[in-house]
Amino acid sequence: MEIRLNIPEYNAGQGLQVTWEEGFEIESSIADSQIIISANRAGLISLAKQLLILAQAEVPNGAHFHYDEYNSLAEGSKELIVQKR
Repeated sequence: MEIRLNIPEYNAGQGLQVTWEEGFEIESSIADSQIIISANRAGLISLAKQLLILAQAEVPNGAHFHYDEYNSLAEGSKELIVQKR
């Protein structure tokens, strides 16, 4: 199976543009000092797209995505920040 992703080009005036796959589910937790990210297929594809957005050369260092249970993670999840350096 092939997965094709549409990654929006970074535009400083618009900032990071995020899209989510329909039906995405993502959860983050900490167990025994390990960070665990669990996601369904749509959640994994959504995270992959967002990592590729951050990886663009034009995206400045310090740009980040902040995930928590109020905007994208399952209830009870630990906050998660993915940042470019």
